[in-house]
Amino acid sequence: ENFTLEELKEGVDFAHERNAKVYVVLNSFLHDKDLEELPEFVRYLETIKIDAVIVSDLGVVKTVSAHSKIPIHISTQASVLNAESAKLWKKMGATRVIVGRELSVKESGIIKREAGLEVEMFIHGSMCMAYSGNCVISNFTQGRDSNRGGCAHSCRFEYSIDFGLDTMEKKKAFFMSSKDLEGLRVLPEFISEEIDSIKIEGRMKSNLYAGTMSKVYKEALEFYREHGHFLSDKLLAWEEELSKVSHRDYTEASLVEKAGADSIYNERENSADNEWKSIGHVVEANPQAGIIVEVRNAFNQGDTLEIIPFKGEIIKIVANEIMSLTMNPITR
Repeated sequence: ENFTLEELKEGVDFAHERNAKVYVVLNSFLHDKDLEELPEFVRYLETIKIDAVIVSDLGVVKTVSAHSKIPIHISTQASVLNAESAKLWKKMGATRVIVGRELSVKESGIIKREAGLEVEMFIHGSMCMAYSGNCVISNFTQGRDSNRGGCAHSCRFEYSIDFGLDTMEKKKAFFMSSKDLEGLRVLPEFISEEIDSIKIEGRMKSNLYAGTMSKVYKEALEFYREHGHFLSDKLLAWEEELSKVSHRDYTEASLVEKAGADSIYNERENSADNEWKSIGHVVEANPQAGIIVEVRNAFNQGDTLEIIPFKGEIIKIVANEIMSLTMNPITR
């Protein structure tokens, strides 16, 4: 569900108290009846001091500009692929473009320099087989609008391809499913092209996913800032962390050169392939009580657990002793 207005304000206040920015996504394609409610909502967003809106629709851009002074970021749904497009959005009042995932880092650098806009690029997460904002497979197969928040990921399904020959020639395949984007080793190019922000696709993902990905890329950027290179064993450790969270096979997609047939994920997805799972989150830790965990997935006595701090190395512990909140020993 979306946030209520009260929840949204609470979230913005919480984030701002911790020096984090909040961007509100308004990148659905709207009809006139949808636009009727937008001015009031936009004025409310300005009162709670959100930092920007992410928009793809021309009418929404005009409405936001007419009713507020909120910075406007152009969504990847608008498929900005060239400098002329970015220049037009700038004239419309945009301050940043989140470019299409079909671009290389070098192409995005050209857009930044020629258009004079902030540029944000995807560096990690699920990839779409279509240009963003231009896919209607989900509409056709599921009656769910891909571009109004209802994408059913129909491109991930298995299809039968009939080559017009006998039935033996029918091929079952996931020919529209893409591998996941992973651009850790391309980070130096992002830095040299002065890309303003790297974006991790995380919609409908778990806290573990969002936290792990953000932590790894943040640490990599901090390391580069301090040392000016990535020549470190930490690179392998970061890649190991990225591999622990549920994902399809990784690809650099179009970050360096155009994605080819090897970027297709022609397999059935199986979360069992990933042996790592979140068992819960730490509520409290102290020498007397030990570590109090709100458990979401079962674990057993003797299992090795990993604690992921906000900063620094992963902490490994063995669950030699497990107690319930009533201090009774348990084995699971």
